[in-house]
Amino acid sequence: MLQSNRFFALVPAVVALLCAPDARADIEQAVENVAAPIADFMLKWVFYSVPLFGVRLKIVVMMLIGAAIFCTLYFRFINISAFGRAIGLITGKGEENAPGEVGHFQALATACGATVGLGNIAGVAIAITHGGPGATFWMIIAGLLGMSLKFCECTLAVKYREQNPDGSVSGGPMYYLSMGFAEMGKQRLGRVLAVMFAVFCIGGAIGAGGIFQANQSFTLIRDISANAGIEISGLLFGIVLAVALGVVIIGGIRNIAKVTARVIPFMTLVYVVSAAVVIGFQIDKLPEAVGLIMQGAFSPEGVEGGMLGVMVWGFQRAAFSSEAGVGSAAIAHSAVKTRYPATEGIVSLLEPFIDTVIICTMTSLVIVLTGVHRGPGEMGGIEITSAAFASSIDWFPYVLALTALLFAFSSMISWSYYGLKSWTFLFGESARNKLAFNLIFCALIAVGTPATLKSVINISDSMVFLMVAVNLIGVFAMAGKVREELAVYLRSRG
Repeated sequence: MLQSNRFFALVPAVVALLCAPDARADIEQAVENVAAPIADFMLKWVFYSVPLFGVRLKIVVMMLIGAAIFCTLYFRFINISAFGRAIGLITGKGEENAPGEVGHFQALATACGATVGLGNIAGVAIAITHGGPGATFWMIIAGLLGMSLKFCECTLAVKYREQNPDGSVSGGPMYYLSMGFAEMGKQRLGRVLAVMFAVFCIGGAIGAGGIFQANQSFTLIRDISANAGIEISGLLFGIVLAVALGVVIIGGIRNIAKVTARVIPFMTLVYVVSAAVVIGFQIDKLPEAVGLIMQGAFSPEGVEGGMLGVMVWGFQRAAFSSEAGVGSAAIAHSAVKTRYPATEGIVSLLEPFIDTVIICTMTSLVIVLTGVHRGPGEMGGIEITSAAFASSIDWFPYVLALTALLFAFSSMISWSYYGLKSWTFLFGESARNKLAFNLIFCALIAVGTPATLKSVINISDSMVFLMVAVNLIGVFAMAGKVREELAVYLRSRG
């Protein structure tokens, strides 16, 4: 309560600072001038691509897909064999007296809060626009493979986690990198990798997980409101969003988990039902749409790079959407109440299934069935999806806007926790350090909502995928530990 009072006491000062338009514009331009050359350099190297048969393959995406295939084979198709166990774990009683802070379902909901976002709405449309309907098929394949990778990193997160004096739990790649490599006699390497991951995660959380989500949700709400003759202030929207976010995140993972456990099922249900209604209106075209998807996956026409080009667009969208291999979700899953690390690894494999196989596929079907992806090339991703929904019921874009806002808000909640845990890994678990990060995060949300900080977002995106490079080192090095934990759990079940 004391922390919440301090937060709200600072709100007037923050508002006063933000209400000087000229000062904001000058600051924004100054930040952009400094960030632009850094962003250009990072984008060039982090998203470095190589040409192959007319397609440019991003190295980081190929790393993710390679790791997903490796984990699927190494753990003997755990994504399929453990699916029923995963359902049982989130619907069962759980281990009430086990170490940890939240239940299996709450941990899953928190992690889904970060992955189920605007990318499921806008990113899928972009993939289909560039790769054709066939990108949907490869998106599903990549999502299924990503389930095994998520299992590996989340099992490690629970195995190598720390119980803090106040009863809270800290875990994630920064912990399993430092502790796991120390077990192998490579303590210095583990510490360096852990610090690198924490720094990248803080940058990714603030930019891609915070400012970008706030900015895009405001853009969508502003456009919808403008059509209704209502003008919305970006500054006011950002401040309201920041205060609402502060109310949730200052309570810690228990409060975050309670909110996401309610918001995620609701917003997912609303979106899936809305998409099902649109599909229902076009049900007679469904066989044709499925045919286009299958045909486009293997015999694409007019797509640069042919089949490989379509595959790249599908894999890329799935990799960006599910965050399998990024290591971010492992931070949320590490807080689960369990004595067996493999249980949460099993639960976590549902995340790419929900995010990519279900939600992204529903979006794809809506777009392909309505044919809006063949429309004017100047339409953006969110505009394509919105037009697809509006083709059946003219007021559906308002439902989509509400859902997108909830998607963005849940992403900000979850990513704020990822950034917080990386911050406290570097600076300590004190209440003052936690409050400092939460205030910084909320203030930047308020500032970033009406701002155009393209270079800052590009730097943040680069940091998210630098997390991949660091995290996958731990995944490959400690896959054997994960297999041991899985064997221990399976033996305990008889």
